[in-house]
Amino acid sequence: MVTAVRDGLAALADPPSAPAMRRYLKSDMPFRGVRTPQRRGLARRITRELPFRDRNTWLQTVLRLRDDATYREKRYVAIDLTGHRAVAHWQAPNLLPLYEHLIVTGARWDFVDEIAINRIGPLLRQHFATVAPVLRHRAHAPDPWKRRAALLSQNASGAATDTALLTDCIEANLDEPGFFLRKAIGWALRQYARTDTRWVDGFVADHPGLSPLSRKEVLRRR
Repeated sequence: MVTAVRDGLAALADPPSAPAMRRYLKSDMPFRGVRTPQRRGLARRITRELPFRDRNTWLQTVLRLRDDATYREKRYVAIDLTGHRAVAHWQAPNLLPLYEHLIVTGARWDFVDEIAINRIGPLLRQHFATVAPVLRHRAHAPDPWKRRAALLSQNASGAATDTALLTDCIEANLDEPGFFLRKAIGWALRQYARTDTRWVDGFVADHPGLSPLSRKEVLRRR
């Protein structure tokens, strides 16, 4: 499968597009110039043609793709494979260390946000009592990307959002000066405002320490 991914990305490569993609993400790692729909289609096709034999094979494939990558798209495919429907029955709280590894080693929003919202988020909703304490702890972590992941983990939860957890994660980061954390706070609140605008307005009023960036993000496209 690793070979198939490598060859598939090479076949889809668009070298003239690669420099602009690299500049946009300010990436140290080069791109092949593969667009997201093409990349995801490749992951679906390969998984269909080369199904995983077992959970361990799946995990080792993800880690090898991620850790041995020389192009950024290969790391994206690793994340794509963690969310494929063929592995949905293997999703469980014991995958949190894997997702933590992908967050810490990725250390960029394009990796972290996908994992936080679409991998950790579903685990939180299905196993709240187990996952919520982990996220509360990560909201205080020295690593800012762990904090961002905790803040964004409920962005797709809608009415299932636990406001106590959301409050704890935001309050843990109110004084953090980092751009990506302040933006994440505003984004998390803006997402929940789609479900309960009154709660969000009350939260903003009760927290004058919210940064101008966070406040601006809350109001964006509302």
